[in-house]
Amino acid sequence: MEVRINPDWKEHLKEEFQKPYFNSLIQFVRAEYATKKCYPSGKNIFSAFDSCSWDKLKVVIIGQDPYHGPGQANGLCFSVNKGIPFPPSLINIFREIQTDLGQPIPQNGDLFRWSEQGVLLLNATLTVRAGEAGSHQGKGWEIFTDAVIKKISDEKQHVVFLLWGGYARGKVSLIDKTKHFVLESGHPSPLSANRGLWFGNRHFSKCNDYLKSKGLTPIMW
Repeated sequence: MEVRINPDWKEHLKEEFQKPYFNSLIQFVRAEYATKKCYPSGKNIFSAFDSCSWDKLKVVIIGQDPYHGPGQANGLCFSVNKGIPFPPSLINIFREIQTDLGQPIPQNGDLFRWSEQGVLLLNATLTVRAGEAGSHQGKGWEIFTDAVIKKISDEKQHVVFLLWGGYARGKVSLIDKTKHFVLESGHPSPLSANRGLWFGNRHFSKCNDYLKSKGLTPIMW
């Protein structure tokens, strides 16, 4: 399995790719994809990095695990392929954008349009077995994605980190708040959203206000 990743990310992460844990991780992933149905497709495992270059990066959204249903996962957290019904969390994300920014619910749930504007849609675990949520957790992906978050924090400035839910908020210790803007709230899943922990967070307008304050182009959500 070839690791397809944007050249500028490859340069910034080359030391990580050479570490023993990453080699073991890739061997595990290759074996899983060779013997079981896994998501996303092999070519899309690093889509978050392919579609959002290091130089353009302005916003980081952290998810946990890829969708494990047929045709859903496309390598970007919370995103689904065109033509796939919106999962509940994505519906609630779009509803908050609608309330916050007055924008209509989009026609499809493919968030590539965000990532090409500089939004890194990063799952903590980049692969999963079909129908088995969390099946590739604890194999090394979290070490890799934590290293990515810390490298962004250390080497860039004025990045907006959107941390939704307890898992994502647990990554706050990796981020230098003196250089970056961190927004935290409950998760957009119905369980959290229906308890009043998601709706009304206005993260999308707050994110854009911060970017504009730093002379950066806001995101067209």
